[in-house]
Amino acid sequence: MKTFDFIKATISHNLKDPLSKSLEPDCLSPFAGHYDTVSKRGGLGRGGGFVAMDILIFDMDGVLIDVSRSYRETIQRTVQIYLETCLGFKSGKRRLVTKGAISLFKSVGGFNNDWDLTSGLLLYLLSISGYPPLTKRKRLSSIEKVTLYLKNQSSDICPKKVSLFKRKQLPSFLEKVRALGGGLRGIRRALGDSWDGWVYGSGDLDQENLVKRIFQEVYLGRRFSSYYHLQPLFYRGQGLYLHERLLIPRRILSSLRKKLRMGIASGRPRFEAVLALKRFHLLPYFDSVVTLDECVEEEDRILHAEGRRMSFSKPHPYSLLRVVQEIDIPNPRCGYMGDVVDDMVTAHAAKKTLQILAIGFLSDQKNKKSATDALIRAGADFVIESPKEFLQLLSPSPHPSSPGGEGKGEGCLF
Repeated sequence: MKTFDFIKATISHNLKDPLSKSLEPDCLSPFAGHYDTVSKRGGLGRGGGFVAMDILIFDMDGVLIDVSRSYRETIQRTVQIYLETCLGFKSGKRRLVTKGAISLFKSVGGFNNDWDLTSGLLLYLLSISGYPPLTKRKRLSSIEKVTLYLKNQSSDICPKKVSLFKRKQLPSFLEKVRALGGGLRGIRRALGDSWDGWVYGSGDLDQENLVKRIFQEVYLGRRFSSYYHLQPLFYRGQGLYLHERLLIPRRILSSLRKKLRMGIASGRPRFEAVLALKRFHLLPYFDSVVTLDECVEEEDRILHAEGRRMSFSKPHPYSLLRVVQEIDIPNPRCGYMGDVVDDMVTAHAAKKTLQILAIGFLSDQKNKKSATDALIRAGADFVIESPKEFLQLLSPSPHPSSPGGEGKGEGCLF
């Protein structure tokens, strides 16, 4: 698929490093100066104004879909299976990684990809377990060979009992990771690449990528074989995708759909995004769905055409720009609703090209204050706790090109 002209311009301009902290929200945002009406802390204010919006873009996980018992649980089980089955850890029924620890790692930024997050958790656990450093990863040609190699290498090692449930040094470690750029790269820099040889988290899942292989088996369950045409090696239970539930009721989506156009920008592979959208009957509500697959396709196209390696996954704004281009409203006023730091950074980066609000969404976070603060620091224009709040704030008079009407209503913030 061809690259859209304004996306080309964005790529060639100054968005090569969307994690850069040189943010200028107040001069770029079309909503600048209206925080008496749209509160940046703890929800919406009471100033009486409206947000006029033409396109609302959703992240899927943690916004449309509750993934606390699917993707989050899959991360936990993948770590457990990798360490116990391949490296000889003995944890009994004790969880090596808690969902709270996963949230802490995500709050650092750079962990939009759950496979990378799982690899990062493995590296950190190995670093505190007494495992000796192993900097070089031996090249192998199959998952079976990787598993056998790791078992042989670890056969004489007696790891300490470790857990991320109560680790006093974890916050200071994550601050170091944040300072080093966040994400898996930040963890590797913080640890000096010392345990990389133990973690096989790159390449294809039928060759060397053991992290992805276990993860996909756990998440997809019986659908794994039909999709990948491979037999499961580590997990034969029910796919954890079946534990997902809808966070935003369809009646709310129907009300939103009458006021504006809607799209999705998700870090999921397309197969998994469509799986959830069909399961919850959500496809009719959205005019555009951009997933990891489209980002990878564009990365490959750029590499082939220009010889440059670039990442178009969030926090790069490519997925937001592509949704807006596919919906095709002239000069649209946009919003992007996400639940993690990377979502806010993504929307903020898109402000160099679009009129867009970064909307933080708190669903089931236990510590809402710290979650709100993290989203605000990352560039959220405001934070809401329920979709009803946002629906109440929307202008009753939408853009002429959007579903419901003509022009701006009195009191709009645009």
